[in-house]
Parts: sequence; C-alpha cells; structure tokens
Amino acid sequence: MKLTVITGSPHKKGTTALLAEKFIAGAKETGHEVLRFDTAFENVKPCLACEYCASHDGECVHKDTMNDLSKQLIETELIVFVTPLYYFGMSAQIKAVIDRFHASNAKIAGSKKAMLLVASYIADDWAMEGLETMYESMLRFLNWEDAGKLRAAGCPTREVLEQTAYPQQAFEMGKNLCQ
Repeated sequence: MKLTVITGSPHKKGTTALLAEKFIAGAKETGHEVLRFDTAFENVKPCLACEYCASHDGECVHKDTMNDLSKQLIETELIVFVTPLYYFGMSAQIKAVIDRFHASNAKIAGSKKAMLLVASYIADDWAMEGLETMYESMLRFLNWEDAGKLRAAGCPTREVLEQTAYPQQAFEMGKNLCQ
C-alpha cells in the first residue's frame, strides 16, 4: 500500500516526530511504501483562495513543494496526519498543507483512508475535540475513511512520551495496516 505521512511539527526530535518514526517503522516492516512529508521543513505557501487552480486543472498559483506532494496524494491510498495539539487544533504547518488540498480536491477525493496521530501537553479528554472535529469534517468532505486515531494525551515532551505505550501503539498501527 502507498502511504503518505504528513507531519506538522517544527521539532525534529519532538513527540510527534517519535510517533511518525514508529508508525513508519511498523508500516515498512510489513512492506508498505511510505513517503514522509515534514511540513515544517518544506516550502509550502498558504492558500490564497485565488481560484487559479479552478481554471488550471488543479495547478496552484504557488510553485512550491506542495505541487510535488499534491501529485503524490493522488496515488496515495492512506494519508496519515501526525501533529502536535497547538491551541486545540492542528499545527499551522500541517494546516497550510491541508488548506492547499483545495487545488486538488477533485483528484484526491474518494476511496482513500486517513489516520490521525496527535500528541498533546494537556491530558484532559476534551482538549482534542476541536482537532478531531476538523479531521472528521475533512474526511467527510473528501469522502475518505478513517482508519484509526492515536491520541497521546498528557505528553508534553519526547522523554515523557517515551515512558508511555504510545510509541509502541504507533508502531503497531503501522504494522497492522491492511494490504
């Protein structure tokens, strides 16, 4: 299966970097093809809602690394969003990528699966509600199927996260993907 893992943290060794690493290791162990796109280290400009894409077959007015990712997403069967919880939502870096889906909605909608892996400082159950609502709305709009969620709540640092079962759970999620 072709997977695209989209990360949203500017911390190369942070909590969600660990979750992404473990998920990818599990997926590769069982033969899946994985592309990792670290949004914080790519040149992704924000969507301008200029509608250039509407008259140019989904091509964006911006000429940045999102163009390459958009092509990859068409072929991808599973998209994994890995983000820290930033003020009750996804990070701005990953949100910029999602906003740019606008240019290729018609090409990426339908018959895909998605997963959400998130780490948060806050341990309260309600803290991730806004992020999950946004994720579920995106899936509904694009007609994608949710393939699973991992909520690493109460993990403010990588060191704290490493002491939990969440990294192993991320590995198992990757390893147990259907072919």
